[in-house]
Amino acid sequence: MGECHQEWLKQADYDIKTAEIMFDNNRYFYTVFMCHLSTP
Repeated sequence: MGECHQEWLKQADYDIKTAEIMFDNNRYFYTVFMCHLSTP
């Protein structure tokens, strides 16, 4: 993979982890938003 792909995967992983934290704290609107950001 090129650098662009690696950076996208790094950011997607960060967004998914953020979504998990939001979900655990009942912040469902932001959970959906962060999941949306993590997809192509």
